[in-house]
Amino acid sequence: MPDEFVRFLHHGRPVWGLRKEQRIHLCAAAPWADERLSGETVDALGVEFLAPAEPSKIVCVGVNYQDHAQEMGHSLPEEPLIFLKPSTSLLDVGKTIHLPRGVGRVDHEAELALVIGKTVGPRVDNDDALFGYTCANDVTARELQKKDGQWTRAKGFDTFCPLGPSLVRGLDASDLSIECLVNGELRQGSRTSQLIFLPAQLVNFVAGIMTLNPGDVILTGTPAGIGPLSAGDEVEVRIQGLGSLSNLVI
Repeated sequence: MPDEFVRFLHHGRPVWGLRKEQRIHLCAAAPWADERLSGETVDALGVEFLAPAEPSKIVCVGVNYQDHAQEMGHSLPEEPLIFLKPSTSLLDVGKTIHLPRGVGRVDHEAELALVIGKTVGPRVDNDDALFGYTCANDVTARELQKKDGQWTRAKGFDTFCPLGPSLVRGLDASDLSIECLVNGELRQGSRTSQLIFLPAQLVNFVAGIMTLNPGDVILTGTPAGIGPLSAGDEVEVRIQGLGSLSNLVI
């Protein structure tokens, strides 16, 4: 069975735990550093969950689903198209996405996220660097993306990277359903088997360019069906085996 790790506030400080049904067994440290348990448990009900990663950077992949490439009128890329979101765009579980004033259309993008478990880079072996998976929403100011011609501003606003609810290790991610719902209405629905570049390929590609640190995140791209968000919406990303990531929009 896959392991489900969660990050949450405990006595006012961020800690990690291994979730087993409605009990959380506290970890001695981040699970990629030390999977030993402290022996203390807490009830999962009422816990304030945090994003299950500690990234120095968030590396994103564009146009990585066959159906999304068709939707956008792009030919299939010969190599991954990558860009960065700042770590300050990270949004904790259940927190609110803020729409910046005056930026025009802002879209949802449901994505499978990879969390790195060890330091890897151009001169460091990257076998077993991928620790686990979680859900992400690559929120995007679409009009700014088109206006700028590069994606830093459109992707980089605070709250534009919801992540969670948990970090799952030991899951076969080769053919999982991935969905995005807005106010309960299905907007995106695909499977990870539609990925052009697979998780291991993406880790190898990115690690050949830059050093990845434990806790770093790679977003693997979004399927077809991207669409706008409005104030008052509830947006939900669901990935089979990874749970549901839900955020309100204001």
